[in-house]
Amino acid sequence: MSDLLETMAQALVSKPEAVSVKQTERGNTVILELTVDTEDMGKVIGKGGKRAQAIRTVMKAKYLKSGKRVIVDII
Repeated sequence: MSDLLETMAQALVSKPEAVSVKQTERGNTVILELTVDTEDMGKVIGKGGKRAQAIRTVMKAKYLKSGKRVIVDII
């Protein structure tokens, strides 16, 4: 399910080959660690963190059907 996050991030950055997602599950919680190049960090976070919040909202909606909680960390 982390493919969606990786695809969204690759569309935003200038170095899509540097995008990676690590998925960890702890009970009912899924932790997704999104790693991007340092030069692309601002593009993923967006002005005032609005893009990061939008990414988190989409991922929460995707995992809502499976009844799991999701946390997206941008590293």
